[in-house]
Amino acid sequence: MVLITIPYFSLETDVAFLRIKQWVFRLFPTSVSNIWITAFYIHVFTSVFALIAGFTQFSKRFLRKKTHRIMGAIYIVTVLLLTGPSGLVMGFFANGGPLSVVAFSTLALLWWWFTFKAYTAIRNRDYEAHSKFMYRSFALTLSAVTLRLWKYVIVNYLYEMPPMDLYRLVAWLGWVPNLILAEILIYKGFHLKLLSKKLNHPH
Repeated sequence: MVLITIPYFSLETDVAFLRIKQWVFRLFPTSVSNIWITAFYIHVFTSVFALIAGFTQFSKRFLRKKTHRIMGAIYIVTVLLLTGPSGLVMGFFANGGPLSVVAFSTLALLWWWFTFKAYTAIRNRDYEAHSKFMYRSFALTLSAVTLRLWKYVIVNYLYEMPPMDLYRLVAWLGWVPNLILAEILIYKGFHLKLLSKKLNHPH
């Protein structure tokens, strides 16, 4: 994911993925395209922090340490103030028409909401609810990875299809199976296993 962001450090508007987003600049040559490209750069440059910080939240090693709180704060702030809102702006202009727009906009809204609920739960010392919503939130954070994995697997091993049809498909596959898996893990009580150390030592 870090390597993917490198081309965008040039701040050019016609590199990598941006080559297929030129229609945004053609249709909206003024403030709208400026808002979109700003949201794009915010999303690209900050999402990696959400990924890294999120990984630390599911380790018992860090659960009762300061590292967990610091990285958790980074995750919450990044998603609620930066990656979530910018992702929603990008979702409104997704390639592939209404199916893609709905997929990415729903992803951004759920991602923000689950993260917000995780934040309010920990503020209220409701550790179980916090853990559940973090499972859901991070499942959606990982869509940045799983979307690309699905695309690679489909293109190389499953079925050849027109690029835009593939884009519409992975727009949903990137996050819906992740969320289903998170719900299964919650149902199976994995969040309680993670919390057992915290629940037994609440202070």
